[in-house]
Amino acid sequence: MTGIFPALALALRQLSDPAVMRVLGKSVAVTCVLFLALAAAGWFVLDRVLQALGLGEALFAGANDLRALASALLALGGLWLVWRVVAMLVIQFFAADVVQAVEARHYPAAASAARSLTTAQEAKAGLRAAGRAVLFNLAALPLALVLLFTGIGPALVFWAINAALLGRELQDMVWLRHCHVGQAACPVSPTERFLLGGAVAALMLVPFANFLAPVLGAAAATHLVHRKGSK
Repeated sequence: MTGIFPALALALRQLSDPAVMRVLGKSVAVTCVLFLALAAAGWFVLDRVLQALGLGEALFAGANDLRALASALLALGGLWLVWRVVAMLVIQFFAADVVQAVEARHYPAAASAARSLTTAQEAKAGLRAAGRAVLFNLAALPLALVLLFTGIGPALVFWAINAALLGRELQDMVWLRHCHVGQAACPVSPTERFLLGGAVAALMLVPFANFLAPVLGAAAATHLVHRKGSK
């Protein structure tokens, strides 16, 4: 469990690495484009739904403006809830660059033994992770609603769910490149995996830090897997 803190510290120190900065720039740009595209699509669909339900100028003056505002707020609110899914889906396609940069600097022997994943394998892993995230978060929704009266209950439920999911995704980004070499199972314990996912899930709730979180998580997972594997 103590391996989490050194892994995160090492990952933070390497954020200034040009190779990592390039990945960060690309992933942030793609994430923002996807986010804006989904927001526009969500606004359009919600606007048409509210219009079909009768919210228009025929109902009262200014209804069109109110409908547009309500649609925009609902679309952005929904996307805020699925930000993690979008960000992690994007980073799946750049994860190899982050992992390679960390391994080249700190674990050259492991880097030379790693296998490269095909675009199809990366896409499959990303879509599978996104599907799990949507499914588990929807499954947790009834419990979150039951705990709504506690104020903090829903936030804790979704944090715990996403901590478990993120920990697994981040570990797999690294381990899939090395699971053919010698070991049958990843050396990272479930507790360490959960704590790593929890730290990244918490960062994703912080404005601006949420852009760094996926890249930082991938780098930290690389350190964690290799440091545990060497023991």
